[in-house]
Amino acid sequence: MRNYEDTYRHKGLRKKLMDVLRDKGITDETVLAAMNQIPRHFFLDSAFDEIAYEDRAFPISEGQTISQPYTVAYQTQLLQVKPFDKILEIGTGSIYQATVLAEMGVKVLTIERQKVLFEKTKTYIFKSKYPNLKFFFGDGYEGLPTYAPFDKVIITAAAPAIPPKLIDQLKAGGKMIIPVNEGEHQRMLRITKNADGSTSEEAFDNFSFVPMLKGKQG
Repeated sequence: MRNYEDTYRHKGLRKKLMDVLRDKGITDETVLAAMNQIPRHFFLDSAFDEIAYEDRAFPISEGQTISQPYTVAYQTQLLQVKPFDKILEIGTGSIYQATVLAEMGVKVLTIERQKVLFEKTKTYIFKSKYPNLKFFFGDGYEGLPTYAPFDKVIITAAAPAIPPKLIDQLKAGGKMIIPVNEGEHQRMLRITKNADGSTSEEAFDNFSFVPMLKGKQG
């Protein structure tokens, strides 16, 4: 069971976590403000309640994880979120990353390939708070062509290569944040789609993500 009470203690721990993220180099205060509003312990089993605000990843079901807060902040900062952006997220997982984006006031469409995790989105506690957040069961490699083009795409799993269909679904000038490599660590890339359809690539730090798999599960 999850603990859905957000106490002064939780809020204090969250504030301390934001200071940790600043110390690690996160400078986008809009990202930190959004993360400071979101009770991370709501997204974890209550067994993790005491440590929910430590800067580390935790397991959720189906062999997946809720990302380390620093990773969430880092990816979101690289995304350069602007008001009214339409953002495609690949890998709903715990819904924490999608909630951070929704709190920033953008439209979020998020895809989950694991049926068990997708089913959990039906009882998402913030459904009425974030009508700008929509859930889809599907193959992340295919994206959501019906809803394209997107201003931004964020991928929360390790891809062996940049999925071409997701580039196709980006607007000209749009950006994709994706960890790429099949090894133990992945390089965080920011891909910008140019007006002529070509792409420019920037490389950032190394991270470790669960693999991005094709197809749907369950």
